[in-house]
Amino acid sequence: MNAVGIDVSKRKSMMAVLRPMGEVALRPKEYLHTEVGLEQMALAILALGEDTRVVMEVTGRYHKPVAAALHEYGIRVTVMNPLFIKQSGGGSIRKVKTDKADAMKIAKYALDNRVNLREYTPMEAIREQLKLCSRQYNLYMKNVAALTNNLISLTDKVFPGVNELFSSPERTDGSVKWVDFLMTFWHCECINLASEAAFTERYRKWCKREGYHFSPQKAAELYTDSAGHITTLPRNSNAKLLITTAAKELASVKSTLAVLRAEMDRLARQLPEYETVRAMYGVGEKTAPQLIAEIGDVRRFPQRSSISAFAGVDPAVDDSGKHISKSNPTTKRGSPHLRKTLYQIVCTYLRKAPADEPVYQFLDKKRSEGKPYFVYMTATQNKFLRIYYARVKECLNAADLRENSPL
Repeated sequence: MNAVGIDVSKRKSMMAVLRPMGEVALRPKEYLHTEVGLEQMALAILALGEDTRVVMEVTGRYHKPVAAALHEYGIRVTVMNPLFIKQSGGGSIRKVKTDKADAMKIAKYALDNRVNLREYTPMEAIREQLKLCSRQYNLYMKNVAALTNNLISLTDKVFPGVNELFSSPERTDGSVKWVDFLMTFWHCECINLASEAAFTERYRKWCKREGYHFSPQKAAELYTDSAGHITTLPRNSNAKLLITTAAKELASVKSTLAVLRAEMDRLARQLPEYETVRAMYGVGEKTAPQLIAEIGDVRRFPQRSSISAFAGVDPAVDDSGKHISKSNPTTKRGSPHLRKTLYQIVCTYLRKAPADEPVYQFLDKKRSEGKPYFVYMTATQNKFLRIYYARVKECLNAADLRENSPL
């Protein structure tokens, strides 16, 4: 039995090999993340023989090319959460943090846990692309929130409450009417210093140019609402620059979000479980691709509790001696992006209250028991995930049967 530990960093990796009884088969050696370097690493592992287990830690993006390269050479690779390696201790009370020491520590973990190591399989190309799009979508969503708050703060100085004057929903291209409106009518004096008839005609032309519905009543409301405000920024070139620049920046990021949403939907539709996920109550056309992206292939989870632990919505355990805790917080060890998506879905159950849905019945039961808000919301997320696991796993297994059927 050869236990290979690989400590992965940005452009290089440190590899060490241990055998039972603490025998060092290969002292820590450095390999570059180049085609030649990874080939040398793979050949060194293959030279050890068949009974070899390779373990490396999840390190953002850096471990993926190494794991994929070794997998292509037919080497059994296991990618572990760094927390497992850290909790194993490494057999020493001294705190040593070097690449060589880490490689030896990982190799020792592989040797001690060789029976429970699961083989790494590269994520399908579509799932990988979908997950990257989902992470970029979450990043741009944070930017949208910050830019929206910034624009509202600026408009409070020149046209207070302008964002509340429009109720039109966001269009498929990401454009929002009140943001587009500010690019032309960036100060309340752009409206109320002209006559009502002049503004109405200008507003009509603006609606035609931007593709919005024109209503004379809405024009009259806007003209009335633009009067009587106390502004703290005068109508000059500086104020125009600040408002229009902020509005254009927000419109640009929203347009990018719309493109990402369309791409995520296109990728998600190619996966066999898409229709099954969309059929689940509370999952919309925006949350379905995010849910699929963050969970990935459910068959990589050996049991239902594993997917709950991955999301971090499983309750922690705190029992020791006579102390038995009856209420514990969730572990939150998993993906925060997945927990955010789950929370949005459960909020839909809470808002719509579908009495015939098992997930809502569970939520209502926990709420009627007097459980606090975050307790029953988190428990409902756990319940939803278990149903998701069962339905999607059944769907994927059926898809595999159809694909492998001789007919």
